[in-house]
Amino acid sequence: MEKKPSVVMVGLGYIGLPTAALIASRGLHVTGVDVHQHVVDTINKGQIHIVEPDLDGLVHHVVHKSFLKATLTPETADVYLIAVPTPFKDNYVPDVSYVLAAVSKITPTLEKGALVILESTSPVGTTRLIEKQIYKDRPELEGHIFIAYCPERVLPGNILYELKHNDRAIGGINKISTQKAIDFYKYFVVGTLHPTNAKTAEMVKLVENASRDNQIAFANELSIICDKAGINVWDMIALANKHPRVNILNPGTGVGGHCIAVDPWFIVSEFPEESGLIKKSRETNNYKTQWVLEKIKNKALGFKVENSRDAVIACMGLAFKPDIDDLRESPALLVAQSLKEASFTTLNVEPNLHESHAIEITDTAHAIKSADIIVFLVSHSGFKSLELPEDKIILDFCGVLN
Repeated sequence: MEKKPSVVMVGLGYIGLPTAALIASRGLHVTGVDVHQHVVDTINKGQIHIVEPDLDGLVHHVVHKSFLKATLTPETADVYLIAVPTPFKDNYVPDVSYVLAAVSKITPTLEKGALVILESTSPVGTTRLIEKQIYKDRPELEGHIFIAYCPERVLPGNILYELKHNDRAIGGINKISTQKAIDFYKYFVVGTLHPTNAKTAEMVKLVENASRDNQIAFANELSIICDKAGINVWDMIALANKHPRVNILNPGTGVGGHCIAVDPWFIVSEFPEESGLIKKSRETNNYKTQWVLEKIKNKALGFKVENSRDAVIACMGLAFKPDIDDLRESPALLVAQSLKEASFTTLNVEPNLHESHAIEITDTAHAIKSADIIVFLVSHSGFKSLELPEDKIILDFCGVLN
């Protein structure tokens, strides 16, 4: 019987934990590594620290069966995966320090024949940077380990299914590294595994999200134009999409999350002269959030003039997209926080969160009853069935009422 490889997963967040649990469900022994003690303790109890459908049951199962454990420090394994954040610094310059710190953490445990795979979204050339760092610290390993890049393509709220079924682009530092990585992903991915080189795989991930950002920017720009023209943008887009070759997305409060709101800047920072359209799309989507904020402020100030008191504003939805709890780079959260900082009276509703260190959360029913202005910032499914009092001012920036 073939011996299954042992695995170390560095980073147990929204991508790392579901991936580790899925791998473990295939009978591979996985050691998850995270820098936060509470994350390690939670997982070792068979529980989860994030919200993702079906993940809690899977983690409980694989921990109970001893196929998954969490630690603060890595151990020797056959395969190492790195799924840590790659934010940007000031001026939207990518910050790969988390990736390099993860590499430094695993380097002492590497043995000849090990396979190291970077899954974190990264600037082009990061996989080669990893290679240089490992060989600098462990020169005896040069030519004796395998290094590859394989970005995830998943939708929060459906991560487990998409990790398993979506195609993957896999690029190694050489052909044998690519093949080693493909052989590994076959354990838990049924989608097609497409071989390429590391540079191309890195760019593929960035371009996928830059393309989506561009499509959203078009929709958001249309919403601003239609507002000025007195046109219902949702009805207009629905009619335009009747064309057999047109598929316009729906506009929203902006763009958030750890991918679309971040990844295009990785291209812009490396290729500033060549990425004018990509940069403009980012700026358009960021502007849409500020436009939403100004619309709310103006409505609240108008209410105060008419009623001689401050309006109570219910900010409906704080996550970066519908039906999840993820607040990373969320334009809705930015709007709510900006209103509070500007001394507006707000009640913040996020039905997927009981509490948050970022902002105070209010119960949905209480917010609707108490508010003068109800502002829909995220089109959570539960919002679409709400009964709204007729005496409230409603601002819908995400199509809840359509």
